[in-house]
Amino acid sequence: QVQLVESGGGLVQAGGSLRLSCVASGITFSINAMAWYRQAPGKQREVVAVIRSSGITNYANSAKGRFTISRDNAKNTVYLQMNSLKPEDTAVYYCNAAIMNGSGWSPLGSWGQGTQVTVSS
Repeated sequence: QVQLVESGGGLVQAGGSLRLSCVASGITFSINAMAWYRQAPGKQREVVAVIRSSGITNYANSAKGRFTISRDNAKNTVYLQMNSLKPEDTAVYYCNAAIMNGSGWSPLGSWGQGTQVTVSS
C-alpha cells in the first residue's frame, strides 16, 4: 500500500519561496515517475511537475522557470522547490507516483493529506 506524506507548505508573501517534500513508502520508489499535483479551492487537481525515474522532468506551463522538481531515491523523497510564488499558486499540494496515459500523468496511489501553500499578495 502506497503511503505519501507531504510537508513544507505554509504562508508566504508573493515573490517568496517554499520547498515541499514528499516521502513515499510502499512502492519501489526509484523505478516510478513521481509527480506534484495541486488543487486550488473550487478547481480540479492539476499536475504541476513530474520527474521520471531517469531524472527527466516536465512542468506545467504555470510552473516553468519558477519551480524545480527533484528526487532522492535513497530517501524515497521527492521535492518541489517553488520560487517567485504568486497568489495563484495558492493550493493544497500533493505528490504521487504517476504514469503517463491518454489522460496525461495519472496518479498511481491513494492521495496523502497534502500540504497547504498560501501565497499572499
